[in-house]
Amino acid sequence: MKAIVIQKDTSLAWQDVADPILKDDEILLKVSYAAVNRADLMQREGNYPPPAGCPEWPGLEVSGTIVKMGNIASEKSGFLIGDKVCALLGGGGYAEYVAVKYDMVMPVPENCSMAEAAALPEAFATAYLNLFMEGGLKRGDRLLMHAGASGLASVVIPMAKAFGAYVVTTIIDDSKREIVAKTGADLIVNTKKEDIVRILREFDERGTPVNLAIDCLGGEIMGECLPYMGYMSKWIMIATLAGDFTRIDMRKVYLRNVRIVGSTLRSKPAHKKAEILQKLVGDIWGKVSSGEIRPAIYAVLPITEAEKAHSLLYENKSAGKVVLQVSDLPCSVRTPEQE
Repeated sequence: MKAIVIQKDTSLAWQDVADPILKDDEILLKVSYAAVNRADLMQREGNYPPPAGCPEWPGLEVSGTIVKMGNIASEKSGFLIGDKVCALLGGGGYAEYVAVKYDMVMPVPENCSMAEAAALPEAFATAYLNLFMEGGLKRGDRLLMHAGASGLASVVIPMAKAFGAYVVTTIIDDSKREIVAKTGADLIVNTKKEDIVRILREFDERGTPVNLAIDCLGGEIMGECLPYMGYMSKWIMIATLAGDFTRIDMRKVYLRNVRIVGSTLRSKPAHKKAEILQKLVGDIWGKVSSGEIRPAIYAVLPITEAEKAHSLLYENKSAGKVVLQVSDLPCSVRTPEQE
């Protein structure tokens, strides 16, 4: 089969690799689409290696068709050969085929295309994990979600809104404001023009502080925002795209009982990931089927244009998910600039 392989110079090449070897508890998928995540870029740069036993090529979420099943997978999964599914992977999604443990596979929600389904597993599981399992989100909570134009924010914001939260998000480019507004965010802050620290302070002074933050940026601004979080609030760090270091007023942290939580989905043990996916299907899939929550697809490109797909994220051009079409090439859906 073919897969996107990271070369020594970090360029990407669509080339022949060994076929997956199916284990008894695994399902073999013919991949239809693979979604792109910033973790793929980090892996490409050598900063986010795949877990032991996973393929070297990137790709954390796919949609596809079941073509073969191990004996244990057949007995325990409830799926059949020919079923259309989506799956969460430790890696290896940028390929024609992938073998995945049966409890990492989910049905495609009703009224959901295969391109949309590929954008569900990683982003929706990450959103669910951090909003509810780590963050304990409740109706009426105030959420700060940084990087509102990101693929993850395009899931986190509508998911939080569907469960009754007030959402503040940030952007750095006003050309993204209209697209981000479609997520349902209550307040969109352009941090190139507006001071997010001042805004959080004003919320705090009015007695309505933010009590949950999901932060993929970090950097100096994280420490500046923390003093204005509410009592028993949580600040969840999932990445540090704006910098690994900050200064924190520890007195404010302990007086307000603020929890700083580090969280990554990829590093969770397999049984924990399976639990997250089970809850995700039970609690969220109905809202996806009804259209209340949908993945926002920014662009679909053929797998042979993975370099271009990565560039959309590197250059912060995307607002929503970028998806690679693997089967039935060539791809007919292009980026907005090409339409």
